[in-house]
Amino acid sequence: MAGTLTLVGTPIGNLSDLTPRAQAALNECDFIAAEDTRVTLRLLNHLNINKPLISYYEHNKRERGELICSRIISGQNCALVTDAGMPAISDPGEDLVALCLEYGIKVQVVPGPSAVITALSVSGLPAGRFTFEGFLSVNKRNRREHLEALKDERRTMVFYEAPHKLRATLKDLLDTFGNRRVTIARELTKLHEEVIYTTLEQASEKYRNMQPRGEFVLVIEGAPQQQKDEITADQAAAIACDLMKQGHSTSEAAKLAANQTGVKKGEIYRLICKES
Repeated sequence: MAGTLTLVGTPIGNLSDLTPRAQAALNECDFIAAEDTRVTLRLLNHLNINKPLISYYEHNKRERGELICSRIISGQNCALVTDAGMPAISDPGEDLVALCLEYGIKVQVVPGPSAVITALSVSGLPAGRFTFEGFLSVNKRNRREHLEALKDERRTMVFYEAPHKLRATLKDLLDTFGNRRVTIARELTKLHEEVIYTTLEQASEKYRNMQPRGEFVLVIEGAPQQQKDEITADQAAAIACDLMKQGHSTSEAAKLAANQTGVKKGEIYRLICKES
């Protein structure tokens, strides 16, 4: 009987955030697939857990993915962890999950901390609808195309960024989006945690003269809603008259003009009849 792949969320900083269920999953599995076995080993030592580890990261995911699946198919249970947070979120674990599903392997999840949700919840920006964009590409063209595609995105946007790229990223965000509000969450749940409520312009200026340190999550407000020019009832009636010249009946023309302009059909119909 085949085993199971279990995605296990691990702390993003504070080890106290590990859930009892996550600890049990790590203790009960046959082996653990980890992004960096050295990081995971420190966690396991803290928990007094001794399990075989296999590295699984971006540059070996094809080879190791097949190996992991073969072991699961043979009956072993695997726990998948990333260095911090939820596996498969901006992480090669998503490829392992897809591969397991191709092989018909059962996949289950033990949810845990997530830097995306942690930063969003404390951002003070609208969180009902948001888009997670992960890390921006280091390739300038891909980076520019990515940001241009988000220029009119009205949902709150969440990005990850490394300290050595933060300055360039803040400049690119300001150049593309203009001076929007941004919440900068640094070293979440760790000793030097910091949450800054600012704007892209102020943030760019701040880090121009300060060396960024730690891992960053950037939460940026979406594009403002474009205000449509208000169309008057007389203008809507003129549109309806043009539609009537094209062969539409008075009622049809009023309905079509109402759909186009937002002016009530009855008001348009009344004005058309008044002019007739």
